[in-house]
Amino acid sequence: MSSRQGHQSTFMGWVGLDKSSIGKMKWQSFEPKPWEDTDVDIRVTHCGICGSDLHTLRSGWGPTMYPCVVGHEIVGIAVQVGSKVDHIKIGDRVGVGAQADSCQNRTVKCSSCARGHENQCFNIGRCDTYNGVFLNGGKSYGGYAEYNRTPGHFVVRIPEGLESAHAAPMLCAGITTYAPLKNNGCGPGKRVGIIGIGGLGHFGILWAKALGADRVVGISRKESKRFDVLQLGADAYIATDDEVSWAHDYAGSLDLIICTVSSPKMPLRDYMGLLDINGLLVQVGAPEDALPTLWAFDFILKSKSLSGSCIGPPKQIEEMLQLAAEKGVKPWVEERPLSDANHAIIDMEKGLARYRYILVNEQHV
Repeated sequence: MSSRQGHQSTFMGWVGLDKSSIGKMKWQSFEPKPWEDTDVDIRVTHCGICGSDLHTLRSGWGPTMYPCVVGHEIVGIAVQVGSKVDHIKIGDRVGVGAQADSCQNRTVKCSSCARGHENQCFNIGRCDTYNGVFLNGGKSYGGYAEYNRTPGHFVVRIPEGLESAHAAPMLCAGITTYAPLKNNGCGPGKRVGIIGIGGLGHFGILWAKALGADRVVGISRKESKRFDVLQLGADAYIATDDEVSWAHDYAGSLDLIICTVSSPKMPLRDYMGLLDINGLLVQVGAPEDALPTLWAFDFILKSKSLSGSCIGPPKQIEEMLQLAAEKGVKPWVEERPLSDANHAIIDMEKGLARYRYILVNEQHV
């Protein structure tokens, strides 16, 4: 139930105004979606910086609806809760990931939402947490801000024992890698490869180990990542730039690969060659250009498959957070003040994060 009669009509945050907004966001007011009894207002304490934020600020995935406030790894405190929200109460520590709405709020749901796969909604498609449009016509704004307003169905509780700075990146980077691992049988008996060791990839290693995979192999270009990968718990590391015969030496050695790389120049055919019979490569990295060319025999000879995955539904996010709390999963993060968002996002673009920057609103913690 709401703690007050009125509802804020403006929030303050870092606003991108055009394609040159990386490092040039402006601190100003914006209008959240019109309040509904299904909504939750969150006082933002932490928000992770995601590669999606960069793509969106520069219109890399298509035209952005400026003005835009990015950030979809949001953790904070529920300060206003709609009367139709029954799983969140005022004062709860909560989080919001990359999705903020779907047709699950309609009387007649699409088959995906009816099955609990809201991230695959095909009736209206997903409304992203920022740069999207809600069912009520309001525009979505993200977490580089003092407050966030999101329909309660997509607001999850953060379990005790999980630090806010660790929980925040799990809400996008975490679920992006957890979902394809869990959905494709990662566990005892599986040999798992994680391609790309960054914000997404380092989570992939952590989840594969937490889920009990027999063998976890980190794969990246440079030898310099080897120490980090082994520290994260991987059993082995492949440096593709420095090991000349890696594609031959490790051919057929993996059952499941999660590829977080978003480069159109990646050696995708060689990655497919790492799979054993009936192996599966799941692509989660999203280049702004086309993927490299594959040949039919990359699939046919050993019955291999190439798939894709996009975040996960709220119930699976809750499952993931609980696993993290129980297993003590701790991502590698660096906290940066919200007031320093412009500098932090430039450092993110330079690839300096090891492995996730978390904006902290020092006024709210």
